Amino acid sequence: MSDYSFEALGKKASAPTRKLEVFPTPATVRKVVLESDEVTSLCPVTGQPDWETVRIEFEPGPYCIESKSLKLYLWSFREEGAFCEALAARIAKDIYEAASPRKVTVSITQKPRGGITIFAEASLPEA
Repeated sequence: MSDYSFEALGKKASAPTRKLEVFPTPATVRKVVLESDEVTSLCPVTGQPDWETVRIEFEPGPYCIESKSLKLYLWSFREEGAFCEALAARIAKDIYEAASPRKVTVSITQKPRGGITIFAEASLPEA
């Protein structure tokens, strides 16, 4: 049994949240990749839905991101207007603040709308 206390893990989730939960990084872990192709947001101008694949790659510092809290976090963008580029920057900032990784890179591929696919990538700390 785990000594960790999580608000989301092991409990029914009925609403999104912006809280990213963390746990101590195991000693030998050097790279973590989390990816979801079930992320949606809204165009901030037209209000039309956008579907994104989000890839989060980080070199952990003291903490790793708990995956259920990440799912609820990504769900929180469903009704929010955000350009793909701004969404990548926001997620990178939030991961950086929550887990204190050595480096985090967030890549977002927005599925085509109007025949155009958008790819944006944000990294922290900035080089």
